[in-house]
Amino acid sequence: MCLSKKVGKAAVSDRRIRVLVAKPGLDGHDRGAKVLASALRDGGMEVIYTGLHQTPEMIVSSAIQEDVDIICVSILSGAHHRVFSEIMRLLTEKKATDIPVLGGGIIPETDVEGLQKIGIKAVFTAANSLAEITTYIQTLPLRK
Repeated sequence: MCLSKKVGKAAVSDRRIRVLVAKPGLDGHDRGAKVLASALRDGGMEVIYTGLHQTPEMIVSSAIQEDVDIICVSILSGAHHRVFSEIMRLLTEKKATDIPVLGGGIIPETDVEGLQKIGIKAVFTAANSLAEITTYIQTLPLRK
């Protein structure tokens, strides 16, 4: 959680980290995304869960409208290359590349490097604990 204190006469924002948890495509399995959202809330973050069946356009639009600090995308369908490429393209088009994107779900280890090359900040799988993901997000700088 980002905490701040008054320094002299200036006060630095003490707002919570805002996270968008998104579930793209036709995949209807969202238990992992809901568990992640709950863990992030327990970690002191403000979480916006988009629900199922989101398009990349809906995810990017929601992230910008909600003024989030980070986007977490849970994907199990195998369409991660297409989905993440489109999310990154749209963030670039909307001049919102300062919003980091994390991936999670069923993503083969062999695909992680390629996703990071297109701008995905990190990829988490079932091998990662919720505490690891929460701690990682807490170490990222806030957007503003």
